Amino acid sequence: MSSQQPSQLSCSDFAAALAAREPVPGGGGTAALAAALGAALCSMAGAFTLGKKRYAAYEEDLSRMLLQAEEIRLRLLGLVDEDARGVRELMEVFALPKDDPRRVAELERLMVAACGSPLAVMGEVARASLLLEEMGQKCSTLLVSDVGCGAQLCRAALEAASLNVLVNARALSDRERARDLVARCDALLDECLPRLERTASRVTETLRGGD
Repeated sequence: MSSQQPSQLSCSDFAAALAAREPVPGGGGTAALAAALGAALCSMAGAFTLGKKRYAAYEEDLSRMLLQAEEIRLRLLGLVDEDARGVRELMEVFALPKDDPRRVAELERLMVAACGSPLAVMGEVARASLLLEEMGQKCSTLLVSDVGCGAQLCRAALEAASLNVLVNARALSDRERARDLVARCDALLDECLPRLERTASRVTETLRGGD
């Protein structure tokens, strides 16, 4: 297993590591990366629009969105690595003898933590969804397809991260805590999926408008 952080790998190496018989990177880190790419596309749309006379009325909004999107992108890249650390810690505990008194408590603790990382990804996607919605309304018409791609990537990331919450919550002995984690996951899905779908649909409608 490479000691290099997953977020530092090239696209080719990340994909190869993902395809290998290794626990990291996995679905959780990939969800975080997909969301980071969605946020990056939001930044791209804003960066190409900023400074254009036709969109001068949105200069302040574009500058604000660019700062926020960069913050989100960097946080999501950090979550790629955070997910990998969590998985590695879990692998170490799984390797303990089944009669080791530390094993059960440590597994429970790490499974709770393993829900936290994908929930954090979903939280960042929630922030990105607002920016993508606004960017779709204020960026250059030449860039709306990138906004739509960003929305679709974030949508996939949101749903992928939710699966990681569900699988880890399912393994918890503390069912009350598990229900709370799943409820938080569901709330983020309910909040963000419609917005991302709406943003992507608006882009599609705009691009098909010339037919």
